[in-house]
Amino acid sequence: MFRNWRIGSVNGALLAAYFIPAWTLVAFNIMAAPVHGLYERPSVAVALFLSDHLQMAGMSTVRAAWLLALGRLTVVAFFAIYLALLCIPRVRKNGGSDEALGIALAIGSLISFTSMLMASKVGEMAALRLHATELLLLLGAAIVVVIERPAPAPKNVREIVETAAPLALEQAELLHNR
Repeated sequence: MFRNWRIGSVNGALLAAYFIPAWTLVAFNIMAAPVHGLYERPSVAVALFLSDHLQMAGMSTVRAAWLLALGRLTVVAFFAIYLALLCIPRVRKNGGSDEALGIALAIGSLISFTSMLMASKVGEMAALRLHATELLLLLGAAIVVVIERPAPAPKNVREIVETAAPLALEQAELLHNR
């Protein structure tokens, strides 16, 4: 059953198992109460940076919080799409789910990197450690996905025919009726 699972597939599934619940909870807390949700631990560095360095007030802070929640939910959605595609063996063997994982890793890395920079700028060490850890997780998965490519498909039809079982009554396949 696990013969056609690649390391990148397992790594992506483990990342999705972390990021889907963690970032969904943070995003829904921000959506329910934008200012209160923004000042919780996973987003406090962004909130402090917005208020201290960019001097955003009231409604601008709420809009920035909703934008952060939207970005996090986008990453969650792409991880969910990746998990759905990972359940289909044909797609998993061909590496068809890697695109959804790549988009989730790119957007998630961007969010984590900017949050990490903001945390370092405001001096919030707990948030800095959290965002640096998330960024390292995402970058490590991206390296594994880039280096590990799926098995190449056979180059010609003759290899497929030689490896396939012979047809009953020696009927010609549709692909070879030309």
